[in-house]
Amino acid sequence: MPAGPDPAEGPATHRPSTTDRQAGVDRPAGADHPTRTDRPATTDRPATTDRLPLRRRLLPVIALLLLAPWAAECSWGGFAIDDFLPVLIFLGPMYGGAAILIRETARHLGAGWPTIVLLAAAFGVLQAGLVDQSLFNPDFLDDTQYADTRAAAEATLVPGLDFSLRQAFDYVGNHIVLTICAPIVLIESFLGADRRLRPWLGRTGLLVVGLVYLLGSLFIFSNISGDKVFLASPLQLTFATSLVLALVATALLPRWRRPRPRRTRRAPHPLWVGLPVVLVRLGSDVTPGWPGMIVALALAAVAGGLIANLSTRGGWGQRHVLVAGSAGLVMAAAFAYVVPPYSPASPAAALAGDIAVTVVTVTLVVGAWWRLRRASPTVHVGAS
Repeated sequence: MPAGPDPAEGPATHRPSTTDRQAGVDRPAGADHPTRTDRPATTDRPATTDRLPLRRRLLPVIALLLLAPWAAECSWGGFAIDDFLPVLIFLGPMYGGAAILIRETARHLGAGWPTIVLLAAAFGVLQAGLVDQSLFNPDFLDDTQYADTRAAAEATLVPGLDFSLRQAFDYVGNHIVLTICAPIVLIESFLGADRRLRPWLGRTGLLVVGLVYLLGSLFIFSNISGDKVFLASPLQLTFATSLVLALVATALLPRWRRPRPRRTRRAPHPLWVGLPVVLVRLGSDVTPGWPGMIVALALAAVAGGLIANLSTRGGWGQRHVLVAGSAGLVMAAAFAYVVPPYSPASPAAALAGDIAVTVVTVTLVVGAWWRLRRASPTVHVGAS
């Protein structure tokens, strides 16, 4: 059943198509004369690539390539301001390449955010388990200012596999929220409704990005393995590989490409959607050891289920998606002032980095919100 208009966005100007309801697309006001791109697509047919000049299609790709490494490593205070540029240069191919490939895979398939989140989880396991192997290396943080977290990590060691569930939750969770989801939702929110859910790259572009990602990952693996002198055991590598394949297979299930039925109950104001994400961030560290992990996992499961439930309600739109996807980034930026960078830095450089993180985060989130309000002030936004 089609959802009614979102009061925050004005009355509906059209009845959402099947594709609208599935993917969360909002159409421009005054689109009274449908074009070829307005026709509803079948749910089992991949979306077509943007038919815009290459320069315009590459702009969001480049933006995502740069935003992903910054969000992954700088947004929470991991580096002082003088290290921002090296992070973008050396980690951009790996983090940015992964974000682009995940986003393009989902959009080419006509899938929504469940696919993106599952692929992001697969990337998190791949990164921490196979590339830098931080998940299995107990000495990984010993040469950083986080060496004192080792005892807390070892309190949740998984028997037989010798990895910390606490670190797995933090590493993989941060890759889902910061590396992949927040950059994608921000860039897509800046785009017009007719481009938001379309693929940006064709086969050639995907091959190039895939090669960039592979080379970037090999570069990090060679440097980390050389510096840390560590290689995970065959059992650990098999476990991580199996988990990555299982997550990818689940992400590619056809069910994520089917339109979801709409419910008559309306979604709350978009700002309320960020509350579950905030609670997960605040509550995941309240108790150490296994009790703390039970609380953290329960909070994450409840928050994910609640957001998924709200996304089926009437009036759910891109502003809801923006808040849900960027709330973790906002929380990370807020806590950047109380966490140290990996390497010792002068107080001035550390503070400048934290202030820069605040400025960039606020600019991106507020700018994306303003863009959505300005672009479609009277348009209903379908479910995602």
